[in-house]
Amino acid sequence: MKFVRNKGEAWRWFSVWAMAAQGAVGTAWLAVPDDFRSAVPSEWLATAAIVLTFLGIGGRMVKQGDENGPD
Repeated sequence: MKFVRNKGEAWRWFSVWAMAAQGAVGTAWLAVPDDFRSAVPSEWLATAAIVLTFLGIGGRMVKQGDENGPD
């Protein structure tokens, strides 16, 4: 396994943003009070996680940046 050539620019990639958003949503959900959690359907959280996962995968498949973008 090798790192991509421009790993220092990973923070700019859409795929990294999507995966970070997925982690943030999950972490924020743990901080939400129980009474609010019961008011929000659990399917919404699952749907958000699935959508962000597919966005992250899609972001890795699309060429981003300059000619020496992610491999």
